[in-house]
Amino acid sequence: MREKFYSAFERSLEIIVAILLIAMVVVVVMGVGFRKFGDSLVWYDEIASILLAWLTYYGAALAALKRAHIGFPGLVDALPQRWRVTVILLAEALVITFFLLLAWVGFRVLQVLEGDTLVSLPEVSIQLTQSVIPIGALLFVAAQLLSLPEVLESARADRDGRPPSKPPRFEP
Repeated sequence: MREKFYSAFERSLEIIVAILLIAMVVVVVMGVGFRKFGDSLVWYDEIASILLAWLTYYGAALAALKRAHIGFPGLVDALPQRWRVTVILLAEALVITFFLLLAWVGFRVLQVLEGDTLVSLPEVSIQLTQSVIPIGALLFVAAQLLSLPEVLESARADRDGRPPSKPPRFEP
């Protein structure tokens, strides 16, 4: 069950990231093209920066799921075997706490932004564009929690001197 959810979550994030990347490329190329021919679009830079922020948050959640963020595995590996799982759990707790706090603050910011719109496209709500902060933070937490069992299995197998029950999708 967890494996199916993991795969669906991973595939969904990959599709969203690909769509955001393509949309950003199209918007920037259109903006440059129109400017080259002397008729610049007033909205393209604002939309491109919003798409970049969305791509960053959704991409970070995908990277968290694949455990592709910068880490210190050498530091964990240098610890005595009995401390590795404890340190991994502590690090996970800190990361999850930070992103839960970010989600909470993000939701609070959305309340403050009620009624505000984009400068170049007044029909687009800033609440919509900034909703990526709490949504992205919660996706990051979900990604961390979904990938945690494999990290723990790998650390426990290493502690017990046995190979993991299945090869990990990523390096802890």
